[in-house]
Amino acid sequence: MTVKNRIVSTGHDTCLPHDGTVNDALVAYHAARAKGGAGLIVTQVAGVHETARYTSHLLMATDDDCIPGLRRLADALHAEGSKLIVQLFHPGREIMEVADGTAAVAYAPSVSPSERFHTIPRAMSVEMIDEILEGFRTGAERVRAAGADGVEIIASQGYLPAQFLSAAINQRADDYGGSPENRRRFLVQAIEAARSGGGADFVVGMRISGDEKDPNGLEEPEALDIIAAVEPMIDYVSVVAGSSATLGAAIHIVPPMFEASAYLAPFSAAVKQRVNIPVVVTGRINQPQDAEAVLSSGQADMCGMTRAMICDPMMPAKAEAGKLEDIRACIACNQACIGHFHKGVPISCIQHPETGRELIYGDLTPASQPKQVLVIGGGPAGMKAASVAARRGHKVTLVEAETQLGGQARLAQLLPGRAEFGGIITNLTREMELAGVDIRTGTRADADLVNRLDPDAILLATGAKPHWPHGFEADEDAHVVTAWQVLKNEVNPGSSVVIADWRSDWIGLGLAEMLATAGSHVRLAVNGTHAGELIQSYVRDSMVSRLHRLGVEITPYARLFGADGDAAYFQHSASGEAMVMDGVDTLILAQGHAPEDSLAEALAGRNFQMIGDCLAPRTAEEAVLEGLKAAAAL
Repeated sequence: MTVKNRIVSTGHDTCLPHDGTVNDALVAYHAARAKGGAGLIVTQVAGVHETARYTSHLLMATDDDCIPGLRRLADALHAEGSKLIVQLFHPGREIMEVADGTAAVAYAPSVSPSERFHTIPRAMSVEMIDEILEGFRTGAERVRAAGADGVEIIASQGYLPAQFLSAAINQRADDYGGSPENRRRFLVQAIEAARSGGGADFVVGMRISGDEKDPNGLEEPEALDIIAAVEPMIDYVSVVAGSSATLGAAIHIVPPMFEASAYLAPFSAAVKQRVNIPVVVTGRINQPQDAEAVLSSGQADMCGMTRAMICDPMMPAKAEAGKLEDIRACIACNQACIGHFHKGVPISCIQHPETGRELIYGDLTPASQPKQVLVIGGGPAGMKAASVAARRGHKVTLVEAETQLGGQARLAQLLPGRAEFGGIITNLTREMELAGVDIRTGTRADADLVNRLDPDAILLATGAKPHWPHGFEADEDAHVVTAWQVLKNEVNPGSSVVIADWRSDWIGLGLAEMLATAGSHVRLAVNGTHAGELIQSYVRDSMVSRLHRLGVEITPYARLFGADGDAAYFQHSASGEAMVMDGVDTLILAQGHAPEDSLAEALAGRNFQMIGDCLAPRTAEEAVLEGLKAAAAL
């Protein structure tokens, strides 16, 4: 198999399929990346046995019903010059959920509980092992019949083959347990089965974690030995990190922005020293220049750039044309890609909500009647609306009261490890520039400005302001400030801080880390069941792990009540009982936001629509999506 470039969209769940087969939405999703120039596209996992249904949204390769959809997908990608690999998969004990909400019977090499999903599996019989191995054979056979170019055996991230490989998890006393050779037997036989089903000239690759980051999982020396042992049987190896089995290890399945770019390249370089087959590496490679550095240094042969192309499907074509400034770089927020998967809803991207919605917004039609459009507010909602409206042919003016664009994203990027979040400002600004938007910063909109410009349509995107909770009582001696004041360096928090975190998102967590790192004693009082309740788990768990190391005290179920000169008062949100925190220098309110919609009254009688936080305070994802929807409807 010859691939036109070294860019790979690696296998990832999308929640687009709903009956185990490829549908129009999934074809359109991958075809957008093929059109954008991806050399190799690997589908999400296809189960090889009925017990492989670890979610209700995976593909299945257990009967011939999978062939027509896979054939349509293969044809669509081949038409754009891309190659297609299909992942063959069994999760073992790592069962997330099933369609009817009941707990499935999970199977694994041994009765070895999964810490993350709290499943206790049943040990597989040899007869079941034989059935699953036969599933690898027939799965590969069906994939080949569909016209795809190969299959990839998933031995990564703590799934079934990795469970057999682990001496801690695999406690079998038969031919599949004990010695390293015996523990590799299932993987070897799965590869042999796939080869048998696909044929000698059909690509069979393997994905494996170099380090599962799990006390019971594979580490680098053992992973290198396994790769070397199976090298004669496979055509390439794709290396990742992490495991589904624990919260700390799962972070590396889709590493958030706290991990360095291309951080797994040293391991792929070690693999390159041991084998002579192509090596694919992934893990936070979101820019062409980063991928080029990995390739030119000989650390890998191909780079998985999956989220890079979720965020910008045209990234390869833009790189090829030398238009690096036009690339919409992924900021690894994890909110709408893996975050959507964990909610069981279709994949998207907070910066590019067209992702996963290709059938609706993949090809925006030019405006039949170009209009004069005024966008008021230069945060994410306003910027997206302005760029899309201008691309459709409208004459768009955007006015922003501040001297800089970005809205709350300018504050978000100030928190520890979140500097990349500011990329949303850079990317959306570039989109507006390319679309020809008339951008006017330092310009406060009022009725006079609107009357002077006299637009045909107005999109109001004036954002939000910090919310002061109703009924909150604070003595005049209490030092109470908002999260915004702290981030803008307008106040001195002091040495003992309590953060009242109503939203349970990244703001409270980020403030706690920032102040604890600066030397303050920090207590985080969360009005939720746990800190970071509303944010994607890999982001949350990465942040919580750092707070633990910093000694931050986290109190859940804490409803803010009041404050005085020395204490902050809360109610337990379940029991209603009092909770008092003494010795407080500063109480910081992270109590969500209130709409900044004061201009709406002045626009009465005009054609206007509110989008983003001025409509209802939420997140950047909703803001950008509403900007797209509003502009598409003009």
